[in-house]
Amino acid sequence: MLYFAKTPHIIKRLFPNLTWDIPTKEKRIYLTFDDGPTPEITTWVLSELKKHNAKATFFCIGKNVTAHPEIFKTILEDGNAIGNHTHNHVNGWKKTSKTYLRSIDKAQETINFSIRSQKSPIINLFRPPYGKIKNSVAKKLLEKGYKIIMWDVLSGDFDRSITKEQCLKNVIQNTTQGSIIVFHDSVKASNKLKFVLPKALDHFSKKGYVFETIK
Repeated sequence: MLYFAKTPHIIKRLFPNLTWDIPTKEKRIYLTFDDGPTPEITTWVLSELKKHNAKATFFCIGKNVTAHPEIFKTILEDGNAIGNHTHNHVNGWKKTSKTYLRSIDKAQETINFSIRSQKSPIINLFRPPYGKIKNSVAKKLLEKGYKIIMWDVLSGDFDRSITKEQCLKNVIQNTTQGSIIVFHDSVKASNKLKFVLPKALDHFSKKGYVFETIK
């Protein structure tokens, strides 16, 4: 499985309309979690975040929001932000643009309905599953007012070929001020996530970093 734990600057320059990090002179980190909400795992993540007064941005799959509304409600109540991750985790390079956009719209409808019921502000953040999105689709989403959130650091918690220690190393060694870090609150990633997240939160908290939501 080929991917960069640290997104190269050349990629960021090639796609400047996508958000890869959030430049800041402050000690701020932006934790993000993809693929939830997932029973037990997302709840565990929320508990760990609270221990460090940390906030995060959860890129939710629409069908999971429908299946687990109480967990979604707790994410919001805890002061975290929500983003769209399509309705059923669609690969943007393998589906037609029409099908892909329909999945995004369906997820957004589900998310917006749930957010309104909690009287929380609606934020149009989108992250493409697998990081794969056609330029034409990205342009349409930007025109509709979405911010397309990519990442600066990819933890690799989804990668079964690396150890949990390597996963932690990916995060610790590559994170800097303004980094957007990707984790997954999913069953597949849970083993590494439960090892890495507490240690990463503790490490950066001791260094004076704060964990904020993407706006």
